[in-house]
Amino acid sequence: MKKTIVKFASVKFDRFDADATLPAKFSRLLNSVPLSEMVKGRTVAIKMHLGGNLGYTTVHPLFVRILIDALKNAGGRVFVTDVCYMENDNFGVRGAKFRGYTEDILGAPIFPVTGAFDRYYYSRKVDFKTLKEIQIAGQIHDAEVLIVLSHVKGHGVCAYGGACKNIAMGCVTQKTRGDLHALEGGISWDEERCDHCELCIKSCRYGANKFSEGGKYEIFFHNCTYCQHCVEVCPNDAISFTGKKYVDFQEGMAIATEEILGTFDRNGVYSINFLMDITALCDCWGFSTPSLVPDIGIMASDDIVAIEKASLDAIECDDVLPNSLPEGRELREGKHLLERIWGKDPYVQVQALEKRGLGTSDFEIEEVK
Repeated sequence: MKKTIVKFASVKFDRFDADATLPAKFSRLLNSVPLSEMVKGRTVAIKMHLGGNLGYTTVHPLFVRILIDALKNAGGRVFVTDVCYMENDNFGVRGAKFRGYTEDILGAPIFPVTGAFDRYYYSRKVDFKTLKEIQIAGQIHDAEVLIVLSHVKGHGVCAYGGACKNIAMGCVTQKTRGDLHALEGGISWDEERCDHCELCIKSCRYGANKFSEGGKYEIFFHNCTYCQHCVEVCPNDAISFTGKKYVDFQEGMAIATEEILGTFDRNGVYSINFLMDITALCDCWGFSTPSLVPDIGIMASDDIVAIEKASLDAIECDDVLPNSLPEGRELREGKHLLERIWGKDPYVQVQALEKRGLGTSDFEIEEVK
């Protein structure tokens, strides 16, 4: 079987010349894609993460403008879209201007993905544990072409955030995001056994647990690495390990992605992953930390499985940069760098996507010079 092509523009350059740098390579990458066949006369949604607060590691507006110009020149009717957090003016669409994302700069309007009040969506019934419905964002559902423009980074719950997370968590309502997060877990607390000695709190190096004002034990699974130190130090066996349910979260993301991509025809989805400023945390935290590894470049493909696998494979454990993790934070055992940081296998979501027939992990890199 023929391998899927993943186009790649590397940050490496061979001379001090603008034409040898990444923005120029990105333009050539886009020129190598039959965009007119994909977008001519059609409405094109660019789904990206617009970041928030003090975050500065989202995709640079220059690259977004290059993409938009290419799509418009190919005959597409283009708009940019992301979530709209009603509770905070400085996140998502409401805070886009703080990070340089405006219609004047980008050359295309910016719309809230589910409308200004998170009520513009289409419902799809699913059946996976507690996940029973996917509320697909109206702006995504009604578009004819979806460009998945993703900033690759780490993620506390699923270890890796790329195209799958951009779609599953960004092309849905707040309710569906909550339903997906509800799949997290794997550590349980027995209130009757607990004497609130707080050894579990003191043993957690990552600030992943606490007692609420009402005395309930709470875990923030975005920070949890499943090291089980809280389980081990509890003198009363009040905390127990019940399994790595981050797998359920990644499976849930794959289910959501399948439902969302199912609203487009075969040639209606194209993914672009920026492997630059790869930080340990998701952009939704509202701040940026130093890069984990040196910048790699840009990947693009019409196969979401292939591009996610290629992106993960490109992140090398041996390339870890100094000061990219909090002082005192040590890498754990694991095959992938992001697994060594978060204690979760990032390839689970790739396998879940492939299992659902959304692409193939058998890819071949085609470098654009």
